[in-house]
Amino acid sequence: MSQNDVPESLEAAAESDRPRGILTPSDRDFLLGRKTDYTDHSRKQKRNRIRRRVRNAILDFSILFECLEERDRKTVFDPDDEDREAYTQGITDMLAFLHLGTMGYHTPFKDMLSEGVGKAEQQLAGSNYRMVNVEFNVEPVGQIDVDEVVGKLENDEFAELTDEELRAFVRLLTMSESFSPEEAGEEIKDRVDEFAEKLTESAATHDRTLEELTN
Repeated sequence: MSQNDVPESLEAAAESDRPRGILTPSDRDFLLGRKTDYTDHSRKQKRNRIRRRVRNAILDFSILFECLEERDRKTVFDPDDEDREAYTQGITDMLAFLHLGTMGYHTPFKDMLSEGVGKAEQQLAGSNYRMVNVEFNVEPVGQIDVDEVVGKLENDEFAELTDEELRAFVRLLTMSESFSPEEAGEEIKDRVDEFAEKLTESAATHDRTLEELTN
């Protein structure tokens, strides 16, 4: 796979001159298929070294969490503007990798996620008395009644739409050949000011009515 063949979502991560992280440049070339002249034995060795580095990187996060200075952590998570999108993609894919990798693990991902967020909150508060509830549920989006959703939209019954209906409807909409995200985006932008004005008017009316009721 050449640099031109790399999927858009991997372009920044696949830069050939990027310094090593968990993966060495050679590891990246191997996984991306840019280097294929391996024997069966050397390929097995390469995969084994990558697995070992990933496992050790996971253990390193315990040290990073406990010992990395706050200013260093903040610097790590403050990329330059031109790198922000790729960095966000990397964090998203890291979470996806952890979720996928811990399928069938003896401790459920949601339990580790809850404990991890709790530890972070305690560190921020500087106290073990800081306790939070963390909710994480994975619920697959099922089939929806398209006519019912369209009916709700036509009747301005937006509050009646469920998150499941919205996600499924938008996905179905993007699958339609007659739908253009770019054209829809331009049309929506033209209506943003009107929408914001109506929101402001609604808030003002709400405040006036509330004031009249409480006086």
